[in-house]
Amino acid sequence: MNGTILLVEDDANDVFFMQRAMKLAGVLHPVHVVSDGQQAMHYLAGTGGHADRAKFPLPCLVLLDLKLPLIMGLDVLKWIRDQPELKHIIVLVFTSSRLAPDISKAYFLGANSYLVKPSSAEELPETVRMIKRYWLEMSQLPRDPALEEPTETPTQNNARPRHDSVSMQ
Repeated sequence: MNGTILLVEDDANDVFFMQRAMKLAGVLHPVHVVSDGQQAMHYLAGTGGHADRAKFPLPCLVLLDLKLPLIMGLDVLKWIRDQPELKHIIVLVFTSSRLAPDISKAYFLGANSYLVKPSSAEELPETVRMIKRYWLEMSQLPRDPALEEPTETPTQNNARPRHDSVSMQ
């Protein structure tokens, strides 16, 4: 999968280690970083300082922390899923929270996955390799997801139960 990665992370150390891990894991995708939920929304909407789509293209993948300044990660996730033109973007919650309510809410709001940050920087490259392998190499998305509506296939038509009028006496 080609495209940009948007890292939404407010901790400068986490940004540094994530960028290092991406290099070690061989992630060649450009990475844009925003440090709060409001910047993430501006980036994704293409507004404010992020209006130039040539400089700030829509990402194919968002790595979203939950505990963010200004607008929390779960609120950003809800906003993303409410925008028809963004529904196709893969959103991975990448956070230190192991709280069950956070996990449940993230999936309820449409996260594609919920990953807990490794406890050490040494483990991060392997986590990034797994993300790269699954989400950037194996996953298949529609060619132009903003324009494609799912269509029925002949198999789906044939598999439908018939609703003929039958009198049962």
